Amino acid sequence: MGILEGKNILVTGVLTQNSIAFHIARIALEQGAHVLLTAYPRRGLTERIAKRLPTGAHGPVPVIDLDVTDTAQMQALPDHVREHVPELHGVVHAIGAAPPSALGGNFLNASWDDVALAVHTSTYSLKSLSVACLPLMKDGGSVVGLDFDASQAWPLYDWMGVAKAGLESCSRYLARYLGPQGVRVNLVAAGPLDTPAAQGIPGFGDMAGVWADRAPLGWNTAHHAPAAKACVALLSDWFPATTGEIVHVDGGVHVMGA
Repeated sequence: MGILEGKNILVTGVLTQNSIAFHIARIALEQGAHVLLTAYPRRGLTERIAKRLPTGAHGPVPVIDLDVTDTAQMQALPDHVREHVPELHGVVHAIGAAPPSALGGNFLNASWDDVALAVHTSTYSLKSLSVACLPLMKDGGSVVGLDFDASQAWPLYDWMGVAKAGLESCSRYLARYLGPQGVRVNLVAAGPLDTPAAQGIPGFGDMAGVWADRAPLGWNTAHHAPAAKACVALLSDWFPATTGEIVHVDGGVHVMGA
């Protein structure tokens, strides 16, 4: 019996097999969950990738259209979920994006419009997704988001780093306000991995090199499973009294000095 047996889990952010979210969905299915995916910007792409997931006890994985910056779609999300399951036990926020002008050393020149898009997509969406799913989490549940350590300023990461810092703060406030309803909110801060999001970050290879040099456990940018397993563990009942936490899955880099 898997640790997610009998649980309905909504997973956002599955774009390719290199998405961390894909591996979260895969392991969740292996652990007995009924998984639903959301799709943006191309539903057909997510549907094709969904076919590469293992078929769970409930058959093929359903895909729901969802643009987290579209208020109407967020309001309609509970009804779309109910077409497949009556309630949710867990939600995975694997969403983050910033215009190229907000990355790559353009910190001082990025316009507010571009910064606002990055913050709306990458930060505020954790709140809006959690609130949209709250009516479906009748007996409490778990919200898990994907993070990248925002305690330091990384070269070329720029406004995405600011958005991730906001994500970390947002998760703490959500933990405060959703805790009385039995909903836990935690983040997994993964080291650099080969993902669609990473492809849009200038100098990603140089950043990944830091991990190769400094991680006491070593680090492989092609190994998505450790971060995915941490997310699945937080979705399960094995962390019943943990909320507002950031679990680092980075080979230990975040605690290393010079």
